[in-house]
Amino acid sequence: MTVSTSRPRILVSNDDGYFSEGLQTLVEAVSPLGEVWVVAPDREQSAASHAISLHRPLRIKEVRERWFSVDGTPTDCSYLAVNHLLKDNRPQLMVSGINHGANLADDIMYSGTVAAAMEAAFLGIPAIAFSLVTRGPFDFGPAGRFARALVTEALTRPLPPRMLLNVNIPGGVEPDGYVITRQGRHSYGSNVVEKEDPRGRTWWWIGAAGPEMDAGPGTDFHAVRFGHISITPIHVDLTRYQALEQVAGWVGGLAASMEAKS
Repeated sequence: MTVSTSRPRILVSNDDGYFSEGLQTLVEAVSPLGEVWVVAPDREQSAASHAISLHRPLRIKEVRERWFSVDGTPTDCSYLAVNHLLKDNRPQLMVSGINHGANLADDIMYSGTVAAAMEAAFLGIPAIAFSLVTRGPFDFGPAGRFARALVTEALTRPLPPRMLLNVNIPGGVEPDGYVITRQGRHSYGSNVVEKEDPRGRTWWWIGAAGPEMDAGPGTDFHAVRFGHISITPIHVDLTRYQALEQVAGWVGGLAASMEAKS
């Protein structure tokens, strides 16, 4: 019997750009575990969410061996990596980050870091997004060490299909273990700053997120507040299965109402 000696292929991306310290730390952390390929944006793409470039061409630049920058979004990077650069030998795992800042609660809807991992999960690649919960200074050492341990486990026991892990590591402290969490919630929507530029034109700046609204035990907020690493499983199927019967009942009279109006 022939035993394969090939190393697992690991795709790395982020939303802070191919040059970021967090990405470099993640690459160094997982390099002993497999053949690492980096495909990351050529500039910061924070809060790009799951945007994909359908109306313009994209350019890929080889920075060095197995390391590429893309003039597009984090989602573009994952898509091009899996469907073009690595299409003949798809990666066994995709990791995104380490983000320069938190991706907790509703922030995951806006996060380019999470979106890069989610796109890989869409395409059938197990994926993990890593973020460092701090506004600075950024000490990525503990996050890198945990990333290596978690990736080692993920390569041994792959994640379920179309699911990813959103991992937030508290900054400024040595983490006190990890907790499996659910997504918390904070408010958005009303904080808009309106100003006037030197030429008399008005501009608007969307403000920061509002206060925490669901941050109790079991949430990602609660875990990092008490010095724990938060690991939140996320799946890409957005169907709210608990509401199927409720919505069916709610729209049950719709057909009769439409017939009556016709």
